[in-house]
Amino acid sequence: MNPNSANKVDKDMLNNLKSWARANSPWAIHFNSGSCNGCDIELVATLTPRYDLERFGVLMRGSPRHADILLATGPVTRQSRDRLIRIYEQMPDPKFVVAIGACALTGGVFRGTYNCLDGIDKVIPVDAYIPGCPPRTEAIIQGLVALLGSLKPTPDAEPVTEETDV
Repeated sequence: MNPNSANKVDKDMLNNLKSWARANSPWAIHFNSGSCNGCDIELVATLTPRYDLERFGVLMRGSPRHADILLATGPVTRQSRDRLIRIYEQMPDPKFVVAIGACALTGGVFRGTYNCLDGIDKVIPVDAYIPGCPPRTEAIIQGLVALLGSLKPTPDAEPVTEETDV
């Protein structure tokens, strides 16, 4: 076997393993940028034994440096904007953002007020939107499962290779 093809096979296997781990065991961090806590209550309910979000491998973490997914609730306020950007930048690549609730999507009832910058997508890129005021726990789980499903490689797709500078 050619050593170059062996390295390519090893890289492909490693990339497939990373994709599998990313889709089957993502770690998440929650950030409330100024909401009424309705979305936060529903998000915390997903962690209870009744809904058990951990059955999909999602674990909540306290540090953005360990998180793959940022679960954001509430409208972005002038006071929370810099903190949200700092948390997003501290997350390792690849990172995913989920906007939960009407306030996170558009600013909700706070839209157009003096201190509100509207939705989270005005500040950082968002990968998944979960509407509702507040969204049902089942909707949050469905949105996260859809995001995780999009991370899984399809059998007929080419393996994703990451470019590195050596």
